[in-house]
Amino acid sequence: MKIQGNIVDIENKRIFKGEVEVANGKIVAVKETDHSIENYILPGFVDAHIHIESSMLVPSEFAKIAVTHGTVATVSDPHEIANVLGVKGVDFMIENGKKVPLKFNFGAPSCVPATSFESAGAVIDSDDIKKMMENPDIKYLAEMMNYPGVIYQDEEVLKKIAWAKHYNKPVDGHAPGVRGEDLDKYIAAGIYTDHECFTYEEALEKLQKGMKVIVREGSAAKNFEALIDLLPEHYENMMFCSDDKHPDDLLVGHLNQLCERAVAKGMDVFKVLQAACINPVKHYNLDVGLLKEGDEADFIVVEDLEKFNVIKTYIDGELVAENGKSFVKHVDFEVLNNFDTDKKEVSDFEFHSASEKIRVIEALDGELVTNEIEVDSLIKDGNLVSNTENDVLKMTVVNRYKNAEPSIAFIKNFGLKEGAIASSVGHDSHNIIAVGVSDEAICKAVNLLIENKGGICAVSNTEEKVVALPVAGIMSDKPAEEIGKAYAELDAMAKAMGSSLRAPYMTLSFMALLVIPALKLSDKGLFNGSTFQFTSVEVK
Repeated sequence: MKIQGNIVDIENKRIFKGEVEVANGKIVAVKETDHSIENYILPGFVDAHIHIESSMLVPSEFAKIAVTHGTVATVSDPHEIANVLGVKGVDFMIENGKKVPLKFNFGAPSCVPATSFESAGAVIDSDDIKKMMENPDIKYLAEMMNYPGVIYQDEEVLKKIAWAKHYNKPVDGHAPGVRGEDLDKYIAAGIYTDHECFTYEEALEKLQKGMKVIVREGSAAKNFEALIDLLPEHYENMMFCSDDKHPDDLLVGHLNQLCERAVAKGMDVFKVLQAACINPVKHYNLDVGLLKEGDEADFIVVEDLEKFNVIKTYIDGELVAENGKSFVKHVDFEVLNNFDTDKKEVSDFEFHSASEKIRVIEALDGELVTNEIEVDSLIKDGNLVSNTENDVLKMTVVNRYKNAEPSIAFIKNFGLKEGAIASSVGHDSHNIIAVGVSDEAICKAVNLLIENKGGICAVSNTEEKVVALPVAGIMSDKPAEEIGKAYAELDAMAKAMGSSLRAPYMTLSFMALLVIPALKLSDKGLFNGSTFQFTSVEVK
């Protein structure tokens, strides 16, 4: 098979008319030849850090959509399913991913549970990490989000890192806001990447100290605009990732969108493509071709180097997508879950207090970080309740693994004027998380998810809508197109109920993410992510 076009030689920064000859899944020749074809041939895109689970799709269904956007590989952290099902969940992701052409490169989740301040469904300790590192299907130690454990030399944390080093596998970082001497200690432990930079200055310091910065642009956390101006000078040490991509967004685009945006800013196309295609393969030592003789035939054909409209995607020489149509087939799989809690009563969500002021989580659109603010209480019959006029709504996290009393807090900026929304996609432990205008609405939304053993839902004054996620309570067993459409309808319903957030469900899912400051809620209580301590809703 021979494919002709303008060949983009990224590393040598040249484009020439030529053809790529493929046989037995390998590139046997890349040569210059004259022809009239104007399309461009380049290595495929590689997402340098993603949780496939956040697409609400199993890997095989994720692949079906991603290949249409020119994605040939991912560096995937199965942290989410691991927090529900442990090593068994990681094995599920690996085996399901093997059934389709896209090259999933899974890591060993380093933080299960993410902290001791929440209830997860499993534990992965250093002995488990050792066994996983022995597995050639495990490519790296996934994001070490317990940065305090690294900085203060927690023995178990250091053992996990040591096993990765022993097997000569990279260690991924996760250190939002870590600077100065603490950053020096974090790097000295052997951690060389970070996808959690929120500011230009933070990312610059990490680059200057030898780290590789991954520019994240997902459905909720969007750091592209803050960081992209670093690319022209530091492109050799930068990559692109989505981290968390919801299904409706995935249907629209993937890393091809980031390339388009960077080039539109006037950035050198070779530098952009170095970050999108080359750097992840080299950093993680992936079995992914880079459009050279002898490489695996993993490459894409695009219409131009401005919009990056993908015409064809090849993986191991196989045409897996053409003009938006995917040739990746549906595969059958076993549905695994871990969900065991009884339905709740409205009274379970009451918060009896006489406090005049309360401590409130301020959600920030497009950010994982939150602010801590203090507001006046609204109390009815001794119960702290939502204040829709000030957009301070009651929020709950409910343990999904056993019967326990729900934890209660308050949150600003969700904007709901009626009803409630809820999700069992609640990073990191994936307990049920809900926010609403009344205890009754919150209870109804929580119980919908308990009935379905996981999912996302919305409850308004006139209707209820739920998307079931029976795979570990975080992924669907349905085709990508179906779940993408259903999710988009739920997203629209939440916005019709008043939410002005760009991605209300994605933002909701991160409000239990304790390792990101400043204020979050776990099933055990309100938590200060800056001090790593529980705090009180009541301001005394």
